[in-house]
Amino acid sequence: MFDKLLIANRGEIAVRVIRACREMGISSVAVYSDLDRDAMHVRAADEAYALGGQTAAESYLNTEAILDVIERSGATAVHPGYGFYSENADFARSITSRGVTFIGPPPEAIEVMGDKISARLAAERVGVAGVPGTNEVISSPDEVAAFGAEHGYPVAIKAAYGGGGRGMKVVGGPDEIEAALASAQREAVAFFGRGECYMERYLTWPRHIEMQVMADGHGNAVWLGERDCSAQRRHQKLVEESPAPLLDDAVRKAMGDAAVAVALGCGYTNAGTVEFLYQDGEFYYLEMNTRLQVEHPVTEMVTGIDLVREQIRVAAGEPLSFTQAEVTCVGHAIEARINAEDPADGRFLPSPGTLTALRVPDGFGIRWDGGYESGDTISQYYDNLIGKLVVWGSDRDTAIARMQRALGELRVVGVATTAAAHEAIMAADDFRAGTHSTKWVEEQLDLSDVSGKADAPPDAPDDSDELPRVRRDVVVEVDGKRFSVSAWVPETAGAAPAAAAARPRRATSAAAAGGGSGRVTVPMQGTIVKVLVEVGQEVAAGEGVVVLEAMKMENSINADRSGTVDEIKVAPGDTVGAGDVVVVIS
Repeated sequence: MFDKLLIANRGEIAVRVIRACREMGISSVAVYSDLDRDAMHVRAADEAYALGGQTAAESYLNTEAILDVIERSGATAVHPGYGFYSENADFARSITSRGVTFIGPPPEAIEVMGDKISARLAAERVGVAGVPGTNEVISSPDEVAAFGAEHGYPVAIKAAYGGGGRGMKVVGGPDEIEAALASAQREAVAFFGRGECYMERYLTWPRHIEMQVMADGHGNAVWLGERDCSAQRRHQKLVEESPAPLLDDAVRKAMGDAAVAVALGCGYTNAGTVEFLYQDGEFYYLEMNTRLQVEHPVTEMVTGIDLVREQIRVAAGEPLSFTQAEVTCVGHAIEARINAEDPADGRFLPSPGTLTALRVPDGFGIRWDGGYESGDTISQYYDNLIGKLVVWGSDRDTAIARMQRALGELRVVGVATTAAAHEAIMAADDFRAGTHSTKWVEEQLDLSDVSGKADAPPDAPDDSDELPRVRRDVVVEVDGKRFSVSAWVPETAGAAPAAAAARPRRATSAAAAGGGSGRVTVPMQGTIVKVLVEVGQEVAAGEGVVVLEAMKMENSINADRSGTVDEIKVAPGDTVGAGDVVVVIS
């Protein structure tokens, strides 16, 4: 077994792996960006090393910096988590070429399945059919137009090296192709470092059902039940559950057998997920995620199997600790992703900021996998997942009731969250009946009266006179390695504010600009990635004027009135804050 393991990730998944390491007697090593200097995963690890930089590209996607930390720390294994480098064959190969174990599949399997085009071909070779689509990288918008003319609209443009709904855009007609393709390519580069995309038919009312698989290096491969991930927005999952409601056992077994066949067909080892779309009694292969999934806790809750522990064991060369016959699913589990987003009116706008208060629920059958604590800041530069609220019940109705109770106890102050949207989902008749689809949240769920914001807690009592001195924990770095030291200082002494990081020029602030004034403002902090209009151009109310990226999601900022563009106050690359004016229309 490994003696020291480095987690090449951040947030709740890094904390999850660190906890598994502690239980297994393995020393954990965290890495962090400048913005994550005092993040929860850094505080939890046995050792922590600075990568430098703020954005993902400058830090968690900086291969040389991570390789340097591996060498300096003496880590003998690397767990990539999910996102970032988790499905990057070049990164895995750079790890293994140094004699360090990559906790995941072989680079060759990542290459086959990480490229969604070759993954479709690999599935077809073992007799598993996918959604009708292309097996070539899109080279021009004309190819999308030709596919749409042949197969009809809508058409899904998807990142060839992506997953999790990132780098995916749905085209409703020919006039949307060029903008959708460019947006998908930008997101693919931002999340996965590569911009290649392909396309496939977009089903009208599908359910998203995925199979958890696990394979070892001794020829054993099993499936551990399914997860229904149909409650989504922007093609990203909100709620996951296991088992899937209203799924025939024969279909379930056929889907599980297909998932194992796909895994064995590409020489897969470690944990992976084979995703399917299910509609009208038929299922279609979608993609294989060659990593641990965000929603893995629901499988753990119904099977009793610690998937992270099993990942580490398999990577160390041990066989699976169970057989297919020994996999038993008991009860029902549901996971709600608590994201820093405001779901008001179904917009799900990113909401970066500082958590001034966080109280998580407790009680029988409840689990919280979090990456933040009170006082932590959620940055616009990273994913907006605060934590995952997971419940178990003896049956689905019990699990839904327990989730409703848990959501009622959850309290997050300082940022808006998706908790209110989850409450609406749990109460909706369609969800409770299991008749929802991947399009249901955006097309049918009523979120008009929902707000993601919580009231601020009352001020804490002033006890400044009780102690003349208090202990302060201070973080220092020695040669790039993080250490925590303590000092007793006068209570009035506070830490000096951190130096402000250099940032691109900011747009002129006008938080008080009202709707319909012609002064178009942005609703959240983020980065301008594209300006869609020119000075002197005529625009209609509701027409996009700029594209804003916040928490790695692109948002179209639209004109609040019809008229002529008088002034454009931003350019691509500018950082803006909530209320900043970006375009002026007369």
